[in-house]
Amino acid sequence: MPELPEVETVRRGLERLVVGKTIASIDIRVPKMIKCNVDDFVETLRHQTLKAVQRRGKYLIFLFEEAVVISHLRMEGKYLLFKDKVPDNKHFHVFFHFTDGSTLVYQDVRKFGTFNLLAQDELTDFFRQKKIGPEPTSELFQFKAFQAALQSSSKKIKPYLLEQTVVAGLGNIYVDEALWAAQVHPLRLSSSLTSAEMKQLHKGIIALMAFAIEKGGSTIRTYQNTMGMDGHMQNYLKVYGQTDHPCPRCGTPIEKIKVGGRGTHFCPKCQKL
Repeated sequence: MPELPEVETVRRGLERLVVGKTIASIDIRVPKMIKCNVDDFVETLRHQTLKAVQRRGKYLIFLFEEAVVISHLRMEGKYLLFKDKVPDNKHFHVFFHFTDGSTLVYQDVRKFGTFNLLAQDELTDFFRQKKIGPEPTSELFQFKAFQAALQSSSKKIKPYLLEQTVVAGLGNIYVDEALWAAQVHPLRLSSSLTSAEMKQLHKGIIALMAFAIEKGGSTIRTYQNTMGMDGHMQNYLKVYGQTDHPCPRCGTPIEKIKVGGRGTHFCPKCQKL
């Protein structure tokens, strides 16, 4: 699943490629992806100009003149822009045809992606209901709130970070990386972390996500940006996908276990339970 660095990379590409374009028509091949009446979705957006593309956690936000579309890529969703003719592809499911003749296509092998249509004044409440935590930046991700959340939680640290409530945007890849950097075992209870460990984890999450965005995200299986290019962060991962490889810090073979049903990578020497 694309995580915050991948979604942010897609957002930046979309901002460069499609902001300012006006929708002429929309072709929807998989109606279940549209989480409202499909006809309303199409008619509301027809003739609307895209003003901006934003992001909140793993969600893309398309701001039109009089409406907002929230897109979640789920497991394998991606956007591609074609200047004229769109090639045949059975995994192309939503087509935004623009007045300049170009088409933005949403591709999704598993058909898990979703589109929500909102009025502009409903945007804040949408994410409040989702209980999405702060963005992982030094300005928004405050240590005291993070510390208080961990100290009051009886949940294991990895599943808690995956929930999106304490901090937005981290998924399986970057939680494993952040916990390795902080030398915290993924099965530790959140409340068992020391203040020093919490500070290290908090600082590491901010630095990791910024670095991953800089590298264009991780291409592990199928992720590509809006230009169809792979990310480069996979070349810098320390533990994720590195089962049996030596830990970059101590040389101990990296292990993989299941935590909350998710494959989890860690160093048994650096990250003691």
